[in-house]
Amino acid sequence: MSSELFNLITNSIIIGVGATIVMDVWALILQRIGITSLNYALVGRWIIYMSSGRFRHNDITTAQPIKTELKIGWVAHYIIGIIFAAALILLTGNEWLNTPSVQPAILFGILTVCFPFFLMQPGMGFGIAAAKTPTPNIARLRSLMTHLIFGLGLYLSAFLKSFFNTLG
Repeated sequence: MSSELFNLITNSIIIGVGATIVMDVWALILQRIGITSLNYALVGRWIIYMSSGRFRHNDITTAQPIKTELKIGWVAHYIIGIIFAAALILLTGNEWLNTPSVQPAILFGILTVCFPFFLMQPGMGFGIAAAKTPTPNIARLRSLMTHLIFGLGLYLSAFLKSFFNTLG
């Protein structure tokens, strides 16, 4: 494995996990004030059903639950965060890693909302951009805010990584 690939993988893991943790802390804060976030068991269920060829549901909440769905959902959540971090790093290059700036990270975080809007939510039966949910505009705003926070987490993680690199 080349050192360039090793660095990409290492940086993606550090920044992706960090950003996903920031997003999860945001979800915990919202939960404390009574706002629920995505149930990762549903993500796991969706992924498990994909492995048997079923990519779309009318309503994933009515599909038969599967024993390991919650674990698979959480693992997928973090893997997706790592993949998104890798994409940002590939787009911005090493210069951003060395001197992170907030704008590319926030913009990229907002851009990642396309994945739940146009892939996950329709696949789970919630419609494009949550159109089939009881309050689609609220669901859209929550998704947008969560992905904006993810973008902030990308920046914070890259900043901390860069800061600690300068120390040693």
